[in-house]
Amino acid sequence: MGELKTPREIEAMRAAGSFVARVLSSLQDVARVGMTLKELDAHAHRMIDDAGAHSVYLGYHPSFGAMPYPGVLCTSVNDAALHGLPSEQVLADGDVLSIDFAAQVNGWVADSALSFQLGTPDPDSQRLIRVTEEALAAGIAQARPGNRMGDISAAIGEVGRAAGLGINADFGGHGVGRTMHEEPHVPNLGRRGSGIKLKAGLVIAIEPWFMAGGDGYVIDPDGWTIRTADGSRAAHAEHTVAITPDGPLVLTARKG
Repeated sequence: MGELKTPREIEAMRAAGSFVARVLSSLQDVARVGMTLKELDAHAHRMIDDAGAHSVYLGYHPSFGAMPYPGVLCTSVNDAALHGLPSEQVLADGDVLSIDFAAQVNGWVADSALSFQLGTPDPDSQRLIRVTEEALAAGIAQARPGNRMGDISAAIGEVGRAAGLGINADFGGHGVGRTMHEEPHVPNLGRRGSGIKLKAGLVIAIEPWFMAGGDGYVIDPDGWTIRTADGSRAAHAEHTVAITPDGPLVLTARKG
């Protein structure tokens, strides 16, 4: 179980959640065919600087990364599912772009992600994105005191499996607080009634990521970018959620 936050601390986390939501909404508004991933990263970096916030990605270097992380966003395109590096890659018509963003505001962190398609939509990609968002909503609905972590994980997995999508539980959600990654792990597959008991004050990032093909993935030589093993497209959705006596409170909810 991660460290439980007091109601006052959860209230203080709202500023980070609102900022992360605002940046993601702005990125979705400005992203267009012909832009590079580095241009999107620069846009987010300017917003961080203007707000006096702090990037928790830039320079982050866990054991699996071949280098310190070079940007303030994770920008994953098409078969890239997670941790895609900002680069000179130019966004093309029909690309599925997943943006993962976390920041620290006044000492508290929030973490969120969204996926969307640029230019001309296609039904399969739109379905993949929609089902991923539905799984996130299903997981959030289970984030209540008295439930167990497996209830969240099972809800996510049931939505993905019912849609015939690939799921891998190696990378999933996590606790959030003063740092980006805290205990506990929040898997995207699980069994109802299993795992730790959820308590008011726990703040977690719930983040399903689904693949249009199988469950397998590969990691690029950069040590960061996770891709679908079969080259199928992927989508990712995430919110930072506080468990309160009244149920889940989505700290990174985006307007509209």
